[in-house]
Amino acid sequence: MSEPLLAVDQQRVHFTLPGDGLIWPGKKILKAVDGISFSLNPGETLGVVGESGCGKSTLARGILGLVPVTSGSIKLNGVELTELKRAEMREQRRTMQVIFQDPLASLNPRMTVGEIIAEPLKVYNPDMSAKDLKQQVASMMDRVGLLPNLINRYPHEFSGGQCQRIGIARALILKPKLLICDEPVSALDVSIQAQIINLLMELQQEFGLAMVFIAHDLSVVKHISHRVMVMYLGKVVELATRDELYKNPKHPYTRALIDSIPLPDPELERNKTINTLEGDLPSPLAPPSGCAFRTRCPKAHQRCKEEMPGLEIYENNHEVACWDPN
Repeated sequence: MSEPLLAVDQQRVHFTLPGDGLIWPGKKILKAVDGISFSLNPGETLGVVGESGCGKSTLARGILGLVPVTSGSIKLNGVELTELKRAEMREQRRTMQVIFQDPLASLNPRMTVGEIIAEPLKVYNPDMSAKDLKQQVASMMDRVGLLPNLINRYPHEFSGGQCQRIGIARALILKPKLLICDEPVSALDVSIQAQIINLLMELQQEFGLAMVFIAHDLSVVKHISHRVMVMYLGKVVELATRDELYKNPKHPYTRALIDSIPLPDPELERNKTINTLEGDLPSPLAPPSGCAFRTRCPKAHQRCKEEMPGLEIYENNHEVACWDPN
């Protein structure tokens, strides 16, 4: 078996927050990402799902080096990223790129589309001629569905879907091996979402991309992912292939997320049984003892309060962190 492109082992991203002098007199530790491990092969997409505040975006930013990693190992093509100096990390960044959630806010409003897409080439290939630069930008614009004659326009002149295509073009202009998509379609209309998802899948096949795809919409994740990782309060609670996880979810949290997916048939949607979650996501500053999900779990018992379950591997390499998996 070939080596994975990306190997993450026990990644932790903790933030130290000052106390308020009243409720929290001393410093508090916010464990945004707390011991996550996974691997990603070339051409594979790992979907990452979970509620807001569970650490999905922090996980991605830690991999990219946009926030400092407290501990753990992150290897890209066998290179340990956490040990690299700034200049060395800068060189590695040409092989990994990111697409952000808000397509317009992630683009510089003072730069033209051509300048935005060309910027990575100028940084990493400063000797490239202006003619070659323009040709590559025009070719990439055409590839993502943008007319090359729009090259001198500004981001505010485009729709949200077009702005996201600009972001995709900018991310792929260097032909990276790893693409991290941080909720890239959540701000778009449903019809535009489908176009962007299909475009990403086509580009993955063309460039051999490995993708980490972060989203709230489990139907979107099901469409694009090969494997799916479910996060809750900074930890992985379930990890399995797409078909296995959606067909046979073992963790109560995963089952609740899947139950929330709307059905296209109105009659089936009206009559289906929905296992809604009780309560809100606990504060990461004061997580519950034992299993963090126990305060909302319908199957919680005494052991869940006393001990934190680790990931256990079941059939079909289905990993679950639960004392009583289904």
